Amino acid sequence: MTTVMTTHAKQPYGAEFAKEHMQMPFIICGGYLAFIHAFSKHMKYKKAYSLTQPLIYWNTMLCLFSFVGALQTVPMLVGMIYNSNEFKDTICINPTNSWGQNPWIGFFIYSKIPELFDTFFIVARKRPLIFLHWYHHVTVLLYCWHSYATEAPQALYFVAMNYSVHSIMYGYYALSAMKLKPAWLPPVMITATQISQMVVGVFVQCIASYQYITTSYESCPLNGRNIFWGGIMYASYLKLFSDFAFNRYTPKVLKPVKKF
Repeated sequence: MTTVMTTHAKQPYGAEFAKEHMQMPFIICGGYLAFIHAFSKHMKYKKAYSLTQPLIYWNTMLCLFSFVGALQTVPMLVGMIYNSNEFKDTICINPTNSWGQNPWIGFFIYSKIPELFDTFFIVARKRPLIFLHWYHHVTVLLYCWHSYATEAPQALYFVAMNYSVHSIMYGYYALSAMKLKPAWLPPVMITATQISQMVVGVFVQCIASYQYITTSYESCPLNGRNIFWGGIMYASYLKLFSDFAFNRYTPKVLKPVKKF
């Protein structure tokens, strides 16, 4: 059965700050987009920076952080699934009785702010800055902040998946910067894990939507706005990552040469 919040349950670490500063992620994202625009114009006629060593340190740090985060959240998610009678119970249990007292959830939410620094390396090294990159960073920060502030019960799925995928992705980036790109881990596999994450995300939000419509808040404390925007976000990610994979990894069809 779904667990209901008790009157003595503690609030998740850092959630109160998120609730009291709902405008902060919008301000941060606005500054981030303004920085991208200004710095891109600045770099237009500048020589690209190498930044090899900082890139190695940065990606290694994020890889280790994500790996430890996965160790702290994936077993919790697996245990919750194992101990639940039905799948819906895993997205209806109140966070104060599940992941609420795990500080690595809060670390994950607020880590989306320094992760914006990824874009600096792209622009400074004059690499292509695609829409998917900055759109992903902006929407993840906004959604994660809202999920934490509203204590979205289904959030553990997203946190555990993201930690796991990022531990692989940033590890690959770190090794690539070291010129040690692993042959056993082709880039298509990383994109495949990202797409799989989006498929699960869409599925979880669909189940959450059904529970929100058919179940009382007392037995399933979901937030309608969080589900709505989260569903749109994950669906858009699925489309964008699928398009990215198709354009990058499928053979290009050559147009037939016209004969005169």
